[in-house]
Amino acid sequence: MPSAIDANQMSSPAAINSLDKKANNKTTIDKDGFLRLFVAQLQNQDPTAGMDATESVQQMTSFSMVEQITNMAADNAKIAQSLNTSSAVGLIGRTVTYLDADKVAQTGTVEGVTAKDGTTSLTIAGKSGIDPKSITQVA
Repeated sequence: MPSAIDANQMSSPAAINSLDKKANNKTTIDKDGFLRLFVAQLQNQDPTAGMDATESVQQMTSFSMVEQITNMAADNAKIAQSLNTSSAVGLIGRTVTYLDADKVAQTGTVEGVTAKDGTTSLTIAGKSGIDPKSITQVA
């Protein structure tokens, strides 16, 4: 059975440039790229020898799986951010030692937590914007 996209079609400079731009030098393809590739296969298939229905269903199943995995990864990232914020809130009132921008140890009491745009930062001894990852000790 002929492939849905002929090797000659995919080796043309225009096709290669198009795929290169969409790939952005990545070695993986996202769900949008997968769907574009699937649609391109359908558009470029030989009308007299269309794609096997089983192959089509397998590809759509693969697309659905990629989409669900992507959704799960996004949900996991939200959960991780929520856990990071919760952990940081648990530090309020505690004395911590952290490394400042110059990698010098500083000690102070955590006064507040700010969560903005997926980033959590602390206010320690009046100094805001401290990354919780820079904490080296909690007392």
